[in-house]
Amino acid sequence: MSLIQQKLTPKQKALAINLDSNIYGTFAEIGAGQETVRHFFRAGGASKTIAKAMSAYDKDFSDAIYGKEAHNRYVTQHRLRKMLRYEVSLIEERLSRDDNPGRRFFSYANTVTTINFDKTLKGHGWVGVRFQRDEDEGYSEVVLHVKFKENNTTLQQETLGNLGVNLIYGAFFYNDNPRRLISSLYDDIALDDLEIDMIDFMGPAFAYVDNRLMSLQLVKNGMTDAVIFTPGGKNMLPADMLYRKNIFAVRGSFRPVTKVNIDMFESGLKMFMEDADCTEKETEVLFEITISNLKGDGDIDERDFLDRVDVLANLGYTVIISNFSEYYRLINYFAGYTGLKIGIGMGVNNLLMVFDENYYKNLSGGILEAFGKFFRNDMTVYLYPYKDPETHEILTSNNLRVNENLKQLYKFFKHNNRIKDIETYQRQYAEIYSREILRMISENESGWEVQVPDGVADLIKDRGMFGYKNEVELKEFT
Repeated sequence: MSLIQQKLTPKQKALAINLDSNIYGTFAEIGAGQETVRHFFRAGGASKTIAKAMSAYDKDFSDAIYGKEAHNRYVTQHRLRKMLRYEVSLIEERLSRDDNPGRRFFSYANTVTTINFDKTLKGHGWVGVRFQRDEDEGYSEVVLHVKFKENNTTLQQETLGNLGVNLIYGAFFYNDNPRRLISSLYDDIALDDLEIDMIDFMGPAFAYVDNRLMSLQLVKNGMTDAVIFTPGGKNMLPADMLYRKNIFAVRGSFRPVTKVNIDMFESGLKMFMEDADCTEKETEVLFEITISNLKGDGDIDERDFLDRVDVLANLGYTVIISNFSEYYRLINYFAGYTGLKIGIGMGVNNLLMVFDENYYKNLSGGILEAFGKFFRNDMTVYLYPYKDPETHEILTSNNLRVNENLKQLYKFFKHNNRIKDIETYQRQYAEIYSREILRMISENESGWEVQVPDGVADLIKDRGMFGYKNEVELKEFT
């Protein structure tokens, strides 16, 4: 019988750190008071833990300490990391290691803005800790971005204070288990009070941590709705990538990526950029995988997840992982960051799902509410044709069949160019089906290699992705 582990309160965590004579560091908090360090002062025994606590609130004074920021932006990741490293360098400069044997130094920092007076901007910020597991080891960092959900400045400050304590405690006591560290960030904090939409681990304590898997934990645990990472595996703040950009996205399982996926993407993107009259520099392109797609019939298979995103990364694509099962939620999410054009490349089968009323029973306005969010004035569907494997009929926007009661609504969106057919598709790809490719890979049949983009087959074989077994493995298996 396993025992449920009791969660510690912020006061208990602060006291545990204070009582460890080898943990010693500084606190630098900007924008919401000194909400984290006060927990350590109140817990007792802080004199041997806190080297310094400061709040360089005035911008001129802050610039005098940390230097000026481009465009005078202070609530940024760059500012936070600069604060963390500057404060650690001061500890190293001013304290002798010989006089402080065994001490593990750290710096904690945050730079945030809380809700404004008119309550039109909820507030957000960057929070991080730079620390040592051992006095002889280099520094590691955990940095995260938060968005406040509470409508009161005092409540947001209290939440920030609790988060800071959780982060420092997690860095020292859970660094060998990053998943537990992430989940512990919400100890004494409700999911409805705070969103963490980006997290980054670096340094020797996390040498074997894949930040994409850590991003996945955020969405899986309901801490955020979506995360984005680059082909190089770097976690990105959605606001930084999507703000005032044209956005073109393709949703799929990508298990594995096929020539159909790439043809849909390339043909749809070309049409989108012509319609939006925009350049690649002005456009963010995303390949989206939903959590429900990753889960399938059970829990998420992390190896399978990495297989999918590694193939996409190898092709040079940026990936977004979301919990938006319904398309209208994805569009609504994008619209929160940009007022420019949004394009979605999708197949006929997916469009039929969009017109399925069963998906919108949870909305008070039903399918009309969903369509109001999905078919916005700045959004267009670029529809890729589908060849029915049984009838061999090519389905497009002109001959797909929606329910009788939705036909006029469908015609309205088509007439107003909210649905456009991709007519320049490669007809030789019409009989490529990802499920059949996946079956062939797992059963070690040949022939699937020509149905995936160049280089993908070699990657799958070299790394044994999607159940592929090489000749040695097959002999051992048989």
